[in-house]
Amino acid sequence: MRVAEQNRALRETTRQAIERAAVRIFARHGFAASSIRHIAEEAGLSIGSIYRHYASKEVLFDDLLKQAAAGLEAVSDTLSGDGDPLALVRGFTHDFLSDLAGDQEAAEFYLVINQGFLSDTPAGTAARLATEQGSLWEAFAELIRRGQTSGQFADGDPEQLTAYYFAMLSGIANMRLVIQDALTDSGADVVLRLLTGEGNP
Repeated sequence: MRVAEQNRALRETTRQAIERAAVRIFARHGFAASSIRHIAEEAGLSIGSIYRHYASKEVLFDDLLKQAAAGLEAVSDTLSGDGDPLALVRGFTHDFLSDLAGDQEAAEFYLVINQGFLSDTPAGTAARLATEQGSLWEAFAELIRRGQTSGQFADGDPEQLTAYYFAMLSGIANMRLVIQDALTDSGADVVLRLLTGEGNP
């Protein structure tokens, strides 16, 4: 039994190493220009080790997109709760920026997610990814409506404010790989000014 558990733990460790390497490779080179050989070299594993876990580059990419879709679904569920709109948005913004500031892998994974919208795999996971993103944006826009009613957020079209908010986060994630240590999680209030109007003329 102990040997079986150790083997499972080893397989899981190897799988995680493969996924981390794949995120780095896909983020740097894009899905089309990446290969199993590149991923194996980045992970320090043999090509055969990769294929024991994933049948192809497409399957590996698709698995990463499934994780991303599940993450979007979880965030959407959180933002759809009955909590205070500003507190929910501030918490999400802080967590997002904190992840980026503390770990370059978070920014790389975000880049892979963006690629997922343009590089679908045979399993069609990109369609689910788009659906989950749509649900997240709908939940966020509803939060803005609620916050506007209570005077927490500035006036404006909720859908448009949502689009600009996530465009800002996307830009920050992309810049994380360039500015690196210049980014801190204290920027949440700066981002929130788009919604609250505080400090704007």
